[in-house]
This record gives sequence, C-alpha cells and structure tokens, in this order.
Amino acid sequence: QVQLVESGGGLVQAGGSLRLSCAASGIISSINVMGWYRQAPGKQRELVAMIRSPESTNYADSVKGRFTISADNAKNTVYLQMNSLKPEDTAVYYCNYYIVSIGVGQWYWGQGTQVTVSS
Repeated sequence: QVQLVESGGGLVQAGGSLRLSCAASGIISSINVMGWYRQAPGKQRELVAMIRSPESTNYADSVKGRFTISADNAKNTVYLQMNSLKPEDTAVYYCNYYIVSIGVGQWYWGQGTQVTVSS
C-alpha cells in the first residue's frame, strides 16, 4: 500500500514563510506527477503547484513568484516553499501524487496540513 505523509504546516504572520513536505512510502514503481492542492473553508479544492520534472512545473496565478515546488526523487518527497504569505493563503494543503504501484497507476492524496496566515 502507498501512503503520503505531510508535514510543515502551522501558523505564521503575513509576510512570513513556511515549507511543506510530503513523503511517499510503500511499494512504488514510479512517481509521474507530484503536486500540492489547497482547500479553504467554504471553497473548492484548488491546484497550487505541480511538478513533473525540474523543467516542468506549473503554478496557480495567485502563488506565482511567491511559492516554489521542488522534489527529491531519491526520497519520494515533494516540497512547497511558501514565501510572502498572505491571509488568503490560509487553507488545508494536500499533496497529490500519481504513483504506479504493482503495475497499477493511480492518484494518491496526503492527509492534509493546516496553514494559517494571520494579518
């Protein structure tokens, strides 16, 4: 079975920084895509950033220039460096991977980590 475990959320003042991590474990043949989504209260879950390779990343317009996604493939870990945080970044952040395990590919989600930005 595959499991994603997130860490790094918390409370920070506006203008501050946080770094989220998400590590995958289990029987993993390949990881094709890694990304971060977020869901604020009363809103739909939205894509924050996604990485397929160091040369292939994409970001939501609202976080471009402030957030950076990166990955350590040897550790099956994806990171989200969040700088210049704003109160509107407050949400539960979820990592999302497409993993091939025992010949089957599917999407997996982390358990979510709360990020709260105070004004």
